Amino acid sequence: MIDELRHLPAPAKLNLFLHVTGRRADGYHLLETVFELVDLCDRVHLKRRDDAAIVRLDPLPGVAAEADLGVRAARLLADHTGCRLGVEIAIDKRIPMGGGLGGGSSDAATVLLGLNRLWALGLERRQLMALAVRLGADVPFFVFGRRAFARGIGERLRALPASPSWFVVVAPPAAVPTAQVFARPELTRNTKPLKISGLSRGRSVYRGKNNLEAVVCAAWPRVAEALAALRCAADAAGADGRLARMTGSGACVFCPVDDESVAATIRERIARQAVGSVFAVRSLGRHPLSDWSFARGLARG
Repeated sequence: MIDELRHLPAPAKLNLFLHVTGRRADGYHLLETVFELVDLCDRVHLKRRDDAAIVRLDPLPGVAAEADLGVRAARLLADHTGCRLGVEIAIDKRIPMGGGLGGGSSDAATVLLGLNRLWALGLERRQLMALAVRLGADVPFFVFGRRAFARGIGERLRALPASPSWFVVVAPPAAVPTAQVFARPELTRNTKPLKISGLSRGRSVYRGKNNLEAVVCAAWPRVAEALAALRCAADAAGADGRLARMTGSGACVFCPVDDESVAATIRERIARQAVGSVFAVRSLGRHPLSDWSFARGLARG
């Protein structure tokens, strides 16, 4: 059994569109989205303990251990399997927090994937996905590990064809609480579902929209400012600024572009405007840990 796993990637995601199609009786909103993995990553470090203790070495300021998704993921996996081992968890945060890029959910998924190997549990991916939904609606996608069309609360996933793509992402200096956005009375909750057959080619994935975007832009002006700046910069660089939109419940916004050079040009233009942190990112065909074996007895390396 190995003792430590370091530099495990936890990639960010973009919602290429995000529709709210209804609401369940329990209050959860029904969604429709395409998730895209990108190469902006947190890094997770796991060190095995023999005393069953689960310890976060670098807790986030203001976040209690009970609310830390990485800690919750480890405890859930230990409780589910009866594993009596423990772990020390350290996370190098590179994904902006609270921006709709799924950093916390991705960290939790990487903890599940890493501990499945570190503790030699041998769970299958589908078993980890069933646990992941108990941590949050986005977590199963990161365990699934491929570009996906999602329905339900985000847990019903179907793989979509993927090709290398570039995006410019802007993270404005704004904190957008997800619960507040979904509680807004003006939020559209009855968008007509798309047909998955129309999402298999080219830029058809961008024909939808983010139903949360107008609500967030009206209430958080810094998001609206970043989106307007991104659209103008994209148009000036020869890209299509109309495709720029918000990801998740915000605050980050993004625009697809044709190649790395266009992304770099837009990034430079945005950086001079001081509307937020800006990143040029590339899509990932699969999660970097997708090729790990899930069979018992092969948890080495």
